[in-house]
Order: sequence, then C-alpha cells, then structure tokens
Amino acid sequence: MTTTPIYALRVSEVFRALETLPDGLPSGEARQRIALYGPNVLSEPIPPPIWLKFIGHAAHPMALLLLGAGALAFISGRWTLGIVIAIVVLVNAAFTFWQEHRAEEAVAALKKLLPTYARVIRSEDEIRIPASDIVPGDVLILAEGDNIPADARVVEEFGLRINNATLTGEALPARKMADASLADGITEVERPNLVFAGTSVVSGTGRAVVYATGMTTQFGRIANLTQAVEDPPSLLLQNLRRITRFITYLAISTGVIVALIGSFDVGMDYVEAIVLGIGIIVAAVPEGLLPTVTLTLAIAVQRLAQSGVLVKKLAVVETLGTVSVICTDKSGTLTQNQMTVREIWLAGQRLSVSGEGYNPKGEFRPLTGARPLESDLNILMAAALLCNNARLIPPSPENPKWSSLGDQTEAALRVLALKGGANEEVLTDIFPRVHELPFDARRKRMTTVHRDVYGETAYVKGAPKEVLALCTSILWHGEIRPLDNDLRASIVAVNDRYAQNALRVLALARRELPEREGAYRTEEIERDLTFLGLAAMMDPPRPEVAQAAQICNEASIRLVMITGDYGLTAASLAKRVGMLKGDNPLIVTGAELDAMSDDALQKAIQGEIIFARMAPEHKLRLVAAFQARGDVVAVVGDGVNDAPALRKADVGIAMGITGTDVAKEAADLILTDDNVADVMVAIQEGRTIFDNLRKFTTYIFASNVPEIVPFVLMALLKIPLALNVLQILAIDLGTDLLPALALGTDRPAPEVMQQPPRRRDSPLLDRGLLLRAFVWLGGIEAILCYAGFFLVFRAYGYTDILHLPRVDLLSFAERLASPEGQVYLLASTVFHAGVVTSQIGNAFACRTERGRVRRLGFFSNKFLLAGIAFEVLVILALIYIPPLAQVFEHRPLPLHYWIGLTLYAPILYMLDWLRRWYVRKVRRVQQQRGSNGSE
Repeated sequence: MTTTPIYALRVSEVFRALETLPDGLPSGEARQRIALYGPNVLSEPIPPPIWLKFIGHAAHPMALLLLGAGALAFISGRWTLGIVIAIVVLVNAAFTFWQEHRAEEAVAALKKLLPTYARVIRSEDEIRIPASDIVPGDVLILAEGDNIPADARVVEEFGLRINNATLTGEALPARKMADASLADGITEVERPNLVFAGTSVVSGTGRAVVYATGMTTQFGRIANLTQAVEDPPSLLLQNLRRITRFITYLAISTGVIVALIGSFDVGMDYVEAIVLGIGIIVAAVPEGLLPTVTLTLAIAVQRLAQSGVLVKKLAVVETLGTVSVICTDKSGTLTQNQMTVREIWLAGQRLSVSGEGYNPKGEFRPLTGARPLESDLNILMAAALLCNNARLIPPSPENPKWSSLGDQTEAALRVLALKGGANEEVLTDIFPRVHELPFDARRKRMTTVHRDVYGETAYVKGAPKEVLALCTSILWHGEIRPLDNDLRASIVAVNDRYAQNALRVLALARRELPEREGAYRTEEIERDLTFLGLAAMMDPPRPEVAQAAQICNEASIRLVMITGDYGLTAASLAKRVGMLKGDNPLIVTGAELDAMSDDALQKAIQGEIIFARMAPEHKLRLVAAFQARGDVVAVVGDGVNDAPALRKADVGIAMGITGTDVAKEAADLILTDDNVADVMVAIQEGRTIFDNLRKFTTYIFASNVPEIVPFVLMALLKIPLALNVLQILAIDLGTDLLPALALGTDRPAPEVMQQPPRRRDSPLLDRGLLLRAFVWLGGIEAILCYAGFFLVFRAYGYTDILHLPRVDLLSFAERLASPEGQVYLLASTVFHAGVVTSQIGNAFACRTERGRVRRLGFFSNKFLLAGIAFEVLVILALIYIPPLAQVFEHRPLPLHYWIGLTLYAPILYMLDWLRRWYVRKVRRVQQQRGSNGSE
C-alpha cells in the first residue's frame, strides 16, 4: 500500500491504495478482512472488580455506624448481638450490590438490543449489514440521517454535509468533497474529503471507502469521549436523597437523645445505651430505599423492552409519568410510511394507479377524459425514476415481499415509473447523473442533473406549491406552453383535493439547462422550470394510532401534529384518527410561525392547532413553547429533521424500524416495532412506577413508627422496651423486604390512564404521604402492637402500664429465670409478631391511596402474596425454632394468641378503607359543588 495519506489521493488511487473496487469488496474478501482487523467496535472500559464494588456497599456511613455498634457489642461481651449486626451489614450490602447489578444488567441488555446498521456495496450489490461487520475497503452508501460507522474517504458526493460536533464541537455542518486534499496546516479531522465514525450525515448523499475501523478510528483514539458519561441524578433520586438525609439527621438526633436518657435517667450502662441509640437509627433510616428505587426502575425498563419500548436511561421512566403534550411527526410516525402512488395528474388528466406495496406491477386507468399522450407520460415517468435515490429489493426466501432501501416516498415514485413502463437500465445509460441538489427541509425539493447528447437536463421533485412557484411553463399534450394563472389555480385546487383526502402529493418538473460556466448553483438550476405533473400517494395511518389518540384524550394528554407535509393533508389525517375534537383546527405553516411573536405563539397553542411545512428549527421552537407553559413534552419522530426536537424534548421517542440513525441517537426511547400505541404503554408504565414508588415507600415508613415508639416511651415514661434492636433488624431486612419489592412491581391501576398527568415538580414524598405513613398507618400499627403488649401484662395481673417491671434491662437468661421476665418476653414476642401481622394489612392498604383495592384485584399481585407468605414463615421460625428464638429473645406464643394477632391486618385495612371511602365522598361533593358553580 502507498505511504501517501489517503486524503491526498485521487479517487481512482483510493481504491488501489485500499485494495478494493468501486463495486465493493467480494464477500469472501470481507470475511478475511474482519478476521484480520477484528469487528468494528469500540473496546469497553474495564469495570472495577466485583469485590471492590461490594466493599463500597459495605462501607457507606450507615453501615460503618452499624459496624461501630457491633464492635461495642463485642467489647461489652454481647457476642450474639455483635455477630448478628455484622451479618446484617453484610446481608444489606449483598442485597444492595445485587440490586445495582440487576439494574446494570438491564441497561447492558438494552444496548445489545440496539444494533446499528450500515449500507455498503459488496460484490456489486447494495446491502444492509451490522455496523460491527464493516471492514477497511468497504464502500459505504451515505444518505441523510445516517450515522457514519467508520473513518472513510469520500469518493462520490452530492451536496454531502456532515455533522462533526462529536469530534470538533462545531455545530455547523461541514461540506464534503471527493477531490484530493493537498492543503497544508490543517488536521485530519478538518480534511474536506474524510468522514469519521460517530459523526452523521446532515444532508446530501455520497459514497466513501472505509480506511479505519474500531479503535483505530479518530473516535477510538479519544476513547474517553466514547465511554458512557454518568448522567446527573434525576429529580426523583434527588428528592429521595434529600428525604433520606432529613430522616437520617432526625434519626441520629433521636438516637442520641434516647441514648443519653437511657444512660443518665434509666440507668443503662454506656455501651448498652449507645447500642440502643444506634438501634433507633437503624430502625428509622430507610437504607434500602435508594437501591430499591433503582431496581424498580430497572424492572420497569425490562418490562417496557418486552412491550417493544427500549429505554436508554433509567431516569426517563419517571419522566414518562408526567408527559402532558406529545408532539408527533406525521409521515412514518402516525402513518405506515409505506407509500403507494394511487393517482397521478398531468396535462389536466387524472389517472388511477393500481397495485400494492412496492411490487412494480400495476395499471394506469383514466379517471377524467381520454388517456394522456404516451410522450407526456413517459417524460413524467422518467422524472420519477431519474430524480430518485431509492432502491427496490425483489422478493427472496428471507423476505417474500418487495421491499426498499432509502426514502419511502422515492421508493413509491420508482415503483410508479416501473409500472408506467420506464426502463431503468436504459434511462440511466442515456441520462447519466452528473450532479445532485439533495432534498432540503427548507427548499422542500430535490434536483438531479443528467447529461445526454444534447446537453444537461435538471429533474425536480418536491412539495407542489414550492415547485409550482419555480415553474414558468407546463407540459401539455406534447407541447410546452406558458403556465398562466388559471392553470396555476387549477393545479393548486387539484393538490388541495388530494390533500383533503389524506393523500401526500409531490410535484415533478424539469428544465433543459443552458451551457454552464462554473459550479452548479441552486438558484441557477431551480428556476424557469417546466411543470410535468402531480403524484398523489396514499400513506395509510397506522391501525393503532386511533386507539392511541383515544387513550391520550382520556389521560388528558394533548396530541399535537408537527409535520413538514401540507396542512390540509395533515388535518385530514388528524380528523381520521381522532386527534381533533373540532372540525376547524388552526393550521399554521412554517412561514406563519416565523412571523409570530412568542406571545402570539403562546395564545395560538391554547387551542386545537396543526403545524405544517415545519423545518427543524420550527419544531425546536414549538417544543420550547410548550415547555414554557409548564408542559412536559414528548416528541415522536423518525427523520433527521426531528433530531433537534427529540433532543430538546423532555422525552424523545424514535421509531426503531423506519427511524434514521440520527433520530435514534437523539431519542431517549425507541419503539422497536414502530407501534405508536407503545408510547401509551410507556406513559402508563411511567405513571404506574411513580404510584408504586409511593406504595412501597409508604409501606416502609409506616413500620418505622412501631419500631421507634418503644424506645421513645422507654426513655420518657420508663415503659419496658417492647422491641429490641435485633427484632427491628429482623423486620427491616427480613419480613418487610419482599412485600416492599412486590409493591414496587404492582400492576397499573385501572384509572391510571384516566387521570391528568401529575405536575413536573410533584414530589414523591409529599405531606400527604408522610402523614399517611407516619401518623395514620404507622400510628394504627403502634396502637395495635401496644394493645397486644399491654394485654399480655394485664392477663398476668400487671394492670398499671406506667409501673410495669423493668425486666427489659436484664439478660435473656435472667428473664427466663423470673416470672416477670417470662411475661415480658411473651409481651415482646406479641409486639414483634403484631408488627408483622399489621404490615400484612398495611401491604394491601398501600396498593391504593384513594381507590378500591378490589379494582386492582385483591390477589392479583402474586409476588406480594409470596412475600406475605415469606414474612409469615420468617416470624414463625423466629418464634418457634429454639436457637432463633433465643437469639431474638422470643417465647413461643400459645395458639389462642394468634386469634388476636390475625385480626391486626383486617383492622388496619378496614380503617384505611373507611379513610379512602371518606376521601372519595368528599371529592365527589367538591366536584358537584364545582359543577354547580360553573353552571
């Protein structure tokens, strides 16, 4: 191979230098090269060893505090307590490590489900292969919206512009060329004939030969840019951390106060008082809350993946529940993006076109008047075929239907031309393409220049009004005649009729170019055109869109169409799928939006509105306008022109099949099967996750009350300690664990998508949740548990609850040796069992804040039922297995005691049922008063 830099070579020399051909590498050679160079992937950073991660979880401040308590227990001779505390720290660290590992696995699995592809030429065929299979010498086919998979030398281009921001930070697209670059003093990245992995095609088309892959690319050399940057914590996690810090400080203060009181007032020794204070801290601080939230989000992401929605970041799941506006593109998003030309118009005649899909078989039938001249039809078909970059793929054993590569609109025009008898091979030989002006969202048209024996001819296709404005003549029954105002008006009327029937319309035109001097300039080529005709295409709406629109209406989510298409076409489709409630929506075009002030735009978006003829910067402004109103905006799109809006949106959603690489890169969610209804599934999951986080948080916090109150009452009223430190640990990290996780996976409530979205700033832990958890549910649990505790003492003759024997300060053996001690152990066991049984009722009560549990299905959460069964087995084991009973200071309970204990769950549940019934009744009265007042 030559030592001359690849950018300094002429195109013919590039193929020789890289030992390849313009028709691509032979398949066998490609296999040999991938064995030689390896796959086109970037190496992953080496993760820290597992043992180091585990130590990190076992060495957080609360764990160190517990270990300090365990050390004091060992020093004071309480070996059992010290060993149990050490085991608790290790178990908690292992559980947290497992949760984080599960979350990381979920995200890693999603990355594997998001393969990227590239179009290459191999053995003279254009094929689509995984980007990891690219090798040096491959000829890449580049088109608007593609991510470039490897470093390559441009050998052919038509208006090719590349976004190099990932490498250079430069926002403006760089123009690329195929000529050799011989300039001195510029870097390789600045060379105008090189394209690089990680960049993307903004506009134009081209071909490039790969010269570097994987870690040898520019992107690979600066691998630190490619490694995943840790996202800032989401609003939810920030709120949880603030709440956890607050509760931690409160728990530490309470623990210190109780320890001091126990030491100086109750008469405990210092070590026992300190261990007692730390026990309060352990009881109050929800150590497992943050990792449980992370695991719950990871499970939700996995569930969404099974439903066809790939989530790229865990934090997006929580945002989904707040979405209030969905801005969606039309073509390819609301429609199937499977264009079929149904009708053409030329020289005043309308012809229907038969056939289905991309099968190039069909017939033309006149709908008005006689059939147009064959010469007119042939010219129109030639324009449709020549001004076209799509490719048709015949049926194969793997795919029994005709399919296409490239833009679906262009594929439909190519099929139309073949149905009309155009011979692709002959036309491309007689009229070879010499230049292309790529489609541009602002110009809304595309032009190709072709040379024949007589000179050069430009063929143009694009939006009818934009193309018509550039035309001065029309092809009319074999003649070129001036295009007067009457003809213009009739063409516009035909276009509007097509649009009102939800047909997408393209105009075709041409111009015989004069002799050229200098470079091809758009303004010199696209003028004085001859109008050829219209092609009206049917792009049917996706069958699931109507249902999605209905769900949006029920969920008070606004669905707004922002499209580059014609306004009447967009309005017709919106009415058909149920996006509009009225018959006369406001239709705003891009030009009209440019003339609007921000205040005028805010007034306009208050009502039903459709945005048509929108460029990327318009979509960006509209997303910002809705966000300025306080809306949480989701954007659904598939094209490169949607990418800025996808990035700006609170949630960007891209199509997985028809979406461009750039759109998928910019999005937060990807619909793997292009099913728009899956957006509603994702939003429902987001709302459900938020509700479930509140459920298990309420459940966890409620049990803290009967855990903390015994220490406070012991310190203030000298009532014997009803629950010791080990019993608290058995609740927090034993019996409560699985039910809490089960609540995090609860099914969606039936009414979850029949309510307005919550506000963006709605906290997870608001005053209502804290009052319900700590005052209402926790208070009921504490009352029930103390009722059982005091009834045991009363049954044995101790009626004065303020002067009960203080045997709690004795050792377990000393308690067993005295009648008072045995009564105390029995009462303490009842208290512990009471917390567990009341938490069963609490688990069912926490499944809904205001609704009816039976609407969810009382026994529908199988995981919760299993968790409850597990906690019952655990408490029975702790009470009736002698070694465990000795460690946790229990006495076996007589059978009749369980009759009372089993009532705790239904009592708590029924009391909360009455509260929920009262809340619903008050709400109904308020709603009735509001409706009467409005009348």
